[in-house]
Amino acid sequence: MSIALYRKYRPATFGEVRGQEHVTDPLRQALRNGRINHAYLFSGPRGCGKTSSARILARSLNCDQGPTPDPCGQCESCVALAPDGPGSIDVIEIDAASHGGVDDARDLRERAFFAPVNSRYKVYIIDEAHMVTREGFNALLKLVEEPPPHLKFVFATTEPDKVIGTIRSRTHHYPFRLIPPSTLRELMEEILTQEGVAYDPAALPLVVRAGAGSARDSLSILDQLLAGSDEQGITRDGAVALLGYTDSSLLSEMVDAVGARDGAAAFGLIDRVMEGGHDPRRFTADLLERVRDLVVLGAVPDALDKGLINVSPDAVDAMRDQASRLGPAQLTRAAEVLNQGLTEMRGATSPRLLLELLCARILLPGADGEDGAALLARVEQLERRGPAGPAPAVQQPPAQQPPAPAAVQRPAPPAAQAPPPAAPVQQRPEPAPAPAPAPQPAPAEERSAPPAPGGDDWPEAVRPGQGAPPAPEPEPAPAPAAAAASAPSGGPIDIGALQASWGQVMEAVKGLRRFTWMMLSGNGIMPVGVEGGMVQLGFPRPNEAKGFANSGSDKIVATAIKQVFGVEVRVGAVPAGGASAPRPPAQQAPQPQRQAPPAPEPAPAAGPSPAAQQARRIATGLEEPPPDPYENAVEPDLPPEPDVPDPENDLDADDGPPPSAYALIESELGGKVIDEIDHT
Repeated sequence: MSIALYRKYRPATFGEVRGQEHVTDPLRQALRNGRINHAYLFSGPRGCGKTSSARILARSLNCDQGPTPDPCGQCESCVALAPDGPGSIDVIEIDAASHGGVDDARDLRERAFFAPVNSRYKVYIIDEAHMVTREGFNALLKLVEEPPPHLKFVFATTEPDKVIGTIRSRTHHYPFRLIPPSTLRELMEEILTQEGVAYDPAALPLVVRAGAGSARDSLSILDQLLAGSDEQGITRDGAVALLGYTDSSLLSEMVDAVGARDGAAAFGLIDRVMEGGHDPRRFTADLLERVRDLVVLGAVPDALDKGLINVSPDAVDAMRDQASRLGPAQLTRAAEVLNQGLTEMRGATSPRLLLELLCARILLPGADGEDGAALLARVEQLERRGPAGPAPAVQQPPAQQPPAPAAVQRPAPPAAQAPPPAAPVQQRPEPAPAPAPAPQPAPAEERSAPPAPGGDDWPEAVRPGQGAPPAPEPEPAPAPAAAAASAPSGGPIDIGALQASWGQVMEAVKGLRRFTWMMLSGNGIMPVGVEGGMVQLGFPRPNEAKGFANSGSDKIVATAIKQVFGVEVRVGAVPAGGASAPRPPAQQAPQPQRQAPPAPEPAPAAGPSPAAQQARRIATGLEEPPPDPYENAVEPDLPPEPDVPDPENDLDADDGPPPSAYALIESELGGKVIDEIDHT
């Protein structure tokens, strides 16, 4: 009868323990220096060498040449404590899982005071020490704290936190770790060579993966493969069939289907997996492992040579091609989806349905809504398609663009904050044209002229103050149509012309940066106003407006506008309901004090001439025009503190100094002077 590999090749010295040098080296040095503690605590995962190290420690303590870090292997104690030896009466192993009660602890305490029979030390190895009850530990506490000189304790456990603190504080704690995959692979190659068994090198990574860092588990699986192998030895196909792993070809087909966005191939492959009797959870875990290898291989082309991935060398070239076709963003998102689905599959009543839904989410990045990884995957797909690839969204033609947002139609602010009125005579030369889509404010020189009482424009032929010395007149402001026509030559941009030509601007943006084009076209972003060389784009969400500016897309749009209109502008992002725009003249309150004309000569003190009044009546259809106290504004060279006007002059309809500060407070802010205090 053959002996199990994990028993046959159990280490006999500290030098033969694999992957635990951080424990074996200090122990050997302590034995060499003679500084041996009375109690030790070995903790770590199962199958990593805790119990074997405890036996080696007992063998080193009781060797005839010891205590020594390297037992001789020839004396009676070394032979008895060898891996295949009969054991020693002075080294007692106790399984705390079945002997952890208080009665067992009391029996151990009574026997511990007897001297060893034929060894230097009596050693108690308590395996699974976390199974000892609190009462049992309390019964051993005094013995562990002050043992007799011939007594040594070694506690081995996988859960050191369950060992009570009073015991743990009286021991030297050595934590064991999982054995690295490369170390396990070397160990199995040595064992297979000693056994004289042929093997496929591609099968060993599967055994290492199934062993999960445990030497005992890995050797048990290897022993099982040896038992079922024929004259060909251990093969990869046999390991895949025995361990239940998914075949590499199925994983490659699934990755290709995801890369080609072929839903029919993906769901057909899931049906093949289920018909073959594979576990959906195992398939998901294997697919997640393959995606992880692709991510690593995409970042590190020589990952196989560096030992970062455990795959067959023949499959590396195909996997490298898959990693380049899918891209890191799509692979990372697929890994996140698979990992989340693997957690949801625990205890699921229909794991196949969950697997199909996971594949659907991977194939359709848009299914995750506003998820950042999904958006990044979609952008990466578009970039990989190139200019010839289909666009993800259809741009709305300029003729179907929606009108300017409602932000332009908001009621005007209070009179104290309203902009000065525009002179309609400079915007529409005709007497009664159709209303302009977005009236433009007139220059400051013309804002001193108030609108006509009836709302109609003054004729171009007659102007107020015609009999006075002529002041320098500015050029008439162009109408919206003229502004739109002159915009490409470098003049100011009209909001109506910009909205009408927004389709051309979007085409220019698409040629400059597809990401910016997707952000604007996907949400229907349009310009909502133009102020002082700043083009304002209305965004439905404030966070999108912030992201637009932070991503540098404002400079892309400004460059596109320059290509279409030939005008240097700045672009800003505002919430869709919060953009400011020019108000119609009817909604704006006059501010005569702010609109002093820049004429170098003083304006005439007299009112309009009879000819001007007659022209006004003819233009408006009124017999008598109302008095206009703000027709002639104060010159800018007046003293900074003008005298308070006489009350009688304030009643004059056509001339006089500007209203006092109190009058402005009453007219503009709605205040009322209660009393005046003379401080002189």
